Amino acid sequence: MGKALELVAGQVTNPAGANSVLVMNAGNSSTVRMADINSGAFLIDTWARFHNVGYWRIRSPRLHDNVQGLRYRIPAAMLDRLFVPGVIQRVIPQDTLVVELNTAAGAGVIEQAAMLFYYNDLPGISARFISRADLLNRTMNVWTTEISVAPGVLGGYSGQVAINSAFDNFKANTDYALIGYTVDTPCTAVRFLGPDFGQLGIGGPGIINAAAGITGDRWVTTRWFMNLTEELGIPLIPVFNAANKLGTYVDVMQDNGGAAVVVTAFLHELAPTGSKGFSTGIA
Repeated sequence: MGKALELVAGQVTNPAGANSVLVMNAGNSSTVRMADINSGAFLIDTWARFHNVGYWRIRSPRLHDNVQGLRYRIPAAMLDRLFVPGVIQRVIPQDTLVVELNTAAGAGVIEQAAMLFYYNDLPGISARFISRADLLNRTMNVWTTEISVAPGVLGGYSGQVAINSAFDNFKANTDYALIGYTVDTPCTAVRFLGPDFGQLGIGGPGIINAAAGITGDRWVTTRWFMNLTEELGIPLIPVFNAANKLGTYVDVMQDNGGAAVVVTAFLHELAPTGSKGFSTGIA
């Protein structure tokens, strides 16, 4: 089964209070990927980041309606997940979603939004995911590593670096589970990309608490993939091998401010499949 997660995002420069269709990031599309219609494709979360109050809307004739569909009011300078945890919206393969935002941004201001999709069986993709039980059974050590990302000021995904670019302390030929991450500066999205993830970008919002009016809780993302696994009841904790560290990348989606971001990845060193880890259980 070709299970897959994919982060899809886009932006509008100077929407000026008008309904504006998202310009999708390079490599992303608002068209649901091609898959067997019976296999299951789902929108599992979405979020948006605006400088001023506005709305973010996802619509299609294949959703509830093609007039308003999923419409979210977005407060100024707020970044948080918009789906109720555990809620999913089934989508139809090859359906092109109409994705729009409306906010009173001025000249040169970039407003952004993102969606996270899950596919039960995506042809040509076979990302590595484990369950919470498998994670706890195989954990050798808990580890964190920082990745310094210097994005540009044009929006989109930028500043891409290898996951070992700042600290190369990975153990050779060892599997690592990516539980989540934090950021020291807000950004619209944090993306991880590599061969173990099917070369699709996976990630979530760059939430930070109590900084420059930003609301929300940065610890939501500390266990981002663990949360998704527990909420949806399916294995969604991504795993990659240290042998692929040079090809496992991290970048961010930042607005026109182009602020640098230090991403801290929360990782578990894993024992080989079928073996018990050193940190298994308390009792």
